[in-house]
Amino acid sequence: MPIHSRVLILGSGPAGYTAAIYAARASLEPVMVAGPEPGGQLTTTTEVENYPGFPKGITGPEMMEEFRQQAERFGTRLFYDMGVKVDLSKRPFVVEGEVDTYSGDALIIATGASAKWLGLPNEQRLRLSGGGVTACATCDGAFYRGQDVAVVGGGDTAMEEASFLTRMCRTVHLIHRRGEFRASKIMQKRVLENPKIVVHYFREVADVLGQNKTSGLLLRDTRTGATETLDVTGLFLAIGHQPNSQIFAGQLDLDEAGYILVRPGSTATKIPGVFACGDVADKVYRQAVSAAGTGCMSAIDAERWLAEHG
Repeated sequence: MPIHSRVLILGSGPAGYTAAIYAARASLEPVMVAGPEPGGQLTTTTEVENYPGFPKGITGPEMMEEFRQQAERFGTRLFYDMGVKVDLSKRPFVVEGEVDTYSGDALIIATGASAKWLGLPNEQRLRLSGGGVTACATCDGAFYRGQDVAVVGGGDTAMEEASFLTRMCRTVHLIHRRGEFRASKIMQKRVLENPKIVVHYFREVADVLGQNKTSGLLLRDTRTGATETLDVTGLFLAIGHQPNSQIFAGQLDLDEAGYILVRPGSTATKIPGVFACGDVADKVYRQAVSAAGTGCMSAIDAERWLAEHG
């Protein structure tokens, strides 16, 4: 028999935990399936300084531990499992995990999104150790005031990240493997006219230099293969995010990038009783505080839906 609950929550980042807190306090006794990375993307973030209520800052893992304790305090049952298959064709909704099977009268999807990385060993080592590799300028840019940094990418996100970083960094090097950007013309114009941004066309990152902290990049010319070094103390990846929505394809409406579509002003999906919150449905903001806000919304939406439909 599946582990059943009135509200089943998939995902354990700021959105999922906030949904669990609200659902638990509404006596809905939620069950949470934590997913492959309990705590979500914040568990790989060293310092969080922009979340209200933490004036001295807090590490990402510490914050997620606080969220977890608060959710469990009100009665959330937490399972360290990963959903691999879902059946949304009837109620209760069923989620098959790697360990157990779960069901819920209502389902809240908070599976988040994953940043795309270059896949270089030093990139991942320095990312996980907080050594100067990140995928969020809004989150981490303030740590690089007065320093030289690099942004990798050629779309609107890369343009936005580079422009944002010029507010606090001395120089921003924008690295793109092709000879022209795919970003919108207006975003390109802002970047190309900004004196603090240096554009490196036909370049890719071959390696990230530094032991404990990023000290530079090894760049490779994509036309000739020649290499050169670039002295920077921070590397910002802006090559896109992948929403963790694959198991819902064919059952829920997704946009062209895979983000779950919800009704405007709501977290409701096209299937009554199924709600989506956080980064799996948000390709614009992708912040912990906005994810938590939609997590609150999803729990309230689920509570009201259950009250109406039993």
